[in-house]
Amino acid sequence: MSTSHLEFENRIRRLLRKHLAMTRGYTTRMRPDGLIVAQPRRAPSPISLRAVVLFFGVFVLFKGFLIASLGPTTYDERLGKLEQGNIVEQAGAFAMKPDPLTTIVAAQLHPVLR
Repeated sequence: MSTSHLEFENRIRRLLRKHLAMTRGYTTRMRPDGLIVAQPRRAPSPISLRAVVLFFGVFVLFKGFLIASLGPTTYDERLGKLEQGNIVEQAGAFAMKPDPLTTIVAAQLHPVLR
């Protein structure tokens, strides 16, 4: 194929990609020289910050509930068993280790559960 035909194919491919991006929405901006240019809108993130914060909040509450209901010694014993397991169980043990926030939540939940 000739070079000019390859350049033409590349231009067509770029235009099709830009057209597809523009179908999802666009904004217009004026450049300093006065030319109005349409730019495609960015796609929103599939995971919002609110969902991430909510997940970690529920996870801390869950760990605090477990510590408050089982007691710190029993919880540490079960965590020790998880640490002796395979790689997935060790990752779970790492995630379930009590942190300062979890211990505060457990202290607040302990009187409610007893």
